[in-house]
Amino acid sequence: MKMNRMLSAVTILTLPLMVFAISASAQSVANAPAMRTIEVDGSGEARTSPDTADLDLAIDTQAKTAEEAASRNAALAAKVIDALKAKLGDKGKITTGGYALNPEYDQRPTQKPTIIGYNAQNTVTVNTGALDLIGALIDSAIAAGANRVNSLSFSVKDDTKPRSEAITIATRDAHAQASALASALGVKLGKVVKATTVSEVRPIPMQRGMAMAMSAKVATPVEPGEVAVPATVSLTFEIE
Repeated sequence: MKMNRMLSAVTILTLPLMVFAISASAQSVANAPAMRTIEVDGSGEARTSPDTADLDLAIDTQAKTAEEAASRNAALAAKVIDALKAKLGDKGKITTGGYALNPEYDQRPTQKPTIIGYNAQNTVTVNTGALDLIGALIDSAIAAGANRVNSLSFSVKDDTKPRSEAITIATRDAHAQASALASALGVKLGKVVKATTVSEVRPIPMQRGMAMAMSAKVATPVEPGEVAVPATVSLTFEIE
């Protein structure tokens, strides 16, 4: 019994000491000075030749009834797809995209809107690496019945190399900004405590001159140029 009482007394005396140690440790962390940092964003861009094109074509038809508009559109869309397949062969992929059938209204200020016809819209998309065929594909599609080019963009399948180059350029830009900022503030840059990056390919859109050439009924010229691969790098430096 005497021994048990002594052990209880030791336990009672030990617990307050443990609580005090934990409190002292927490207070030490709370009183520690916050890390002083500088955070900057750097930007960079690398350019490379594209190897892929995405062409989006539209077929619009109008008629008095919905059935007639849809029927005309289906016939024209089939002709356009056949013409594209004949020109493209096995050098790409052709898919049908969106389809819409909408009424057209006669809207006058003092009268209730009335339906005067219907408009059917169908889109066909071509994805190909044969960039030299783009102009011919556009001309063939228009000759077969396509009446609008929604978009034409160029991109690169594997952007690993240009993306790495863009990140390197962006990192240098961020470091230069941090050095200038530290100098202006009269502090010294320490180690990098955080680094993040974002990069993506910027597609090249269709040029306006191409649309003018199509309207003039001449061979459509296509010059893809280069694809820009931009990158943004965020760096956080510890400062002394």
